[in-house]
Amino acid sequence: MTKKQKRMLRRIILAAVLYAAAAVLCQVFAGLPWPAQAVLYLIPYFIIGYDVLRKAVLGVVHGEVFDENFLMAVATVGAMCLGEYGEGVAVMLFYQVGELFQSYAVGKSRRSIAGLMDIRPDSANLEEADGGLRTVDPEEVPVGAVIVVRPGEKIPLDGTVLEGESSLNTAALTGESRPRSARPGDAVISGSVNVDGVLRVQVTKPYGQSTVARILDLVENSSLKKAKAENFITKFARYYTPAVCFAALALAVLPPLVLGGGWAMWIKRALTFLVISCPCALVISIPLTFFGGIGGASRCGILVKGGNYLEALAHTGTVVFDKTGTLTKGVFKVSRVSPAPGRTEQEVLELAAAAESYSSHPISKSLREACPACILQATDAQEIAGHGVSAQVDGHTVLAGNAKLMEAKKIPYTPDDGVGTVVYLACDGTFWGSILISDEVKPTARQAMDSLHSLGVRTVMLTGDSKAVAAGVAGQLGMDDFHAELLPDDKVRRVEELLADKSRGNLAFVGDGINDAPVLMRADIGIAMGALGSDAAIEAADVVLMDDDPAKIGLAMRMARRCMSIVYQNIVFALGVKLLFLLLGAVGIANMWWAVFADVGVMVLAVLNATRMLSIRAYRK
Repeated sequence: MTKKQKRMLRRIILAAVLYAAAAVLCQVFAGLPWPAQAVLYLIPYFIIGYDVLRKAVLGVVHGEVFDENFLMAVATVGAMCLGEYGEGVAVMLFYQVGELFQSYAVGKSRRSIAGLMDIRPDSANLEEADGGLRTVDPEEVPVGAVIVVRPGEKIPLDGTVLEGESSLNTAALTGESRPRSARPGDAVISGSVNVDGVLRVQVTKPYGQSTVARILDLVENSSLKKAKAENFITKFARYYTPAVCFAALALAVLPPLVLGGGWAMWIKRALTFLVISCPCALVISIPLTFFGGIGGASRCGILVKGGNYLEALAHTGTVVFDKTGTLTKGVFKVSRVSPAPGRTEQEVLELAAAAESYSSHPISKSLREACPACILQATDAQEIAGHGVSAQVDGHTVLAGNAKLMEAKKIPYTPDDGVGTVVYLACDGTFWGSILISDEVKPTARQAMDSLHSLGVRTVMLTGDSKAVAAGVAGQLGMDDFHAELLPDDKVRRVEELLADKSRGNLAFVGDGINDAPVLMRADIGIAMGALGSDAAIEAADVVLMDDDPAKIGLAMRMARRCMSIVYQNIVFALGVKLLFLLLGAVGIANMWWAVFADVGVMVLAVLNATRMLSIRAYRK
């Protein structure tokens, strides 16, 4: 508990004791005159309610009349004036109990967000010209400077490792405890915790543009983007509160004027009506639910930019995936070598690696990695656009490329129908064999599809790769549909076509956030996958997954749907109970004690329901 909450608890206990003492004294000394009874009850009343009365008066002075403080003040002061001292104190006492409970629940939600805020580094060890270290604020470190990160310290800024090897704990960013290795040449991001080794890191971004600063800004401002349900409650309360105040006034005045007499009875009913009508349950529980949902998702490494995106995700019926880097690792590896008769796999690999030694293409890199001990030297290497490469290797003309290259050079070859990219190799006009290179599917990609299908979500893949590769990946993952050989413009067009079908709800696009920025922004909701440290992803997407685990998409959707379910439960429950008790209060069946339940009881139950979003255990299936 905070100091403020502890003070309130002490006030509640003191007021409750004095209230009980006053009730006992009035019962024992039944003949006490009303001034004595009023004094006995006014003491606990002012102890527990002075701040509510003060806020009500200030609200009237500043023109903000219709709020819960005004309703409580009018209802309890009115009850005291009518001689219902015990009921007046009880209403204020239980109202403050409800306020304390609500404060604690909101505080718990904020602490779950504060856990994420702990990723902000307090200082940086700046290396000076003489080799010494100076502790400075991360915001003071310029780009290009060298910082030293000791074991147990947070990495304060994004940078590149110059010296040292270590493991990095990124749990605060990704929600996963699995460490990541850091070696010279590796990029590291702020907010990670250095586990065991000393690292010298050259800073590549100022603090304001670092990963940790952007994440904190995103989470802190997420409450500014309200969901439709939140906006509805805000507008509802704006008109609802003055409406019930005037309704209570009419209930107090019109029946006595029309029926004649009975002023005390109708005023008491009107005051009961006011207590019942207080919209605390809705005004507090709905934002708290979204706040808890965003906080819980953040703890799982899922950053949702606002309650509106959480609501949109809950109503998503189609998820469209990019392939490379999203469903696959984006790392090409040689999966099969098919040498021509008279040749060996090693000969084919060595010759291909030599021919591709000057190319920066990922396919070329995978060939070099498959044959790191290649000693053959290539010269006069030339890229043949859309076909492959040509090079001189030990005086021989070597061609490495696709089937079009073999056909263009009129070289007979044996087609390879494997799923992946096929590199055909020829030397001095003779076919030497083929090499199949495949992009590995992520281990959790199938789990992600199964999870989405269990939620009734349709899955579609868009890729620029060949139909054979796309069909293989889609079949392996059990996807509903795929579209292959697409250019970036074609992806946007396909998404537009899918968006036109509103029968399945919203459409989410999942991409790497860099090449897919146009599609991420065009979809109903854009999800950036594997966006740890990616500025483009954080900017373009509405939801950012801080690691590359596609299974978290299903987790995010379950959390979003749970959040909206709780929101609707609270709206129906609170409005239903309020309406019932307002009718009972108007006809005189519900008294002040019933009113206390209709206000404080409903608020406590709604807030308890909302706090279920703070627990993430139920979603990790």
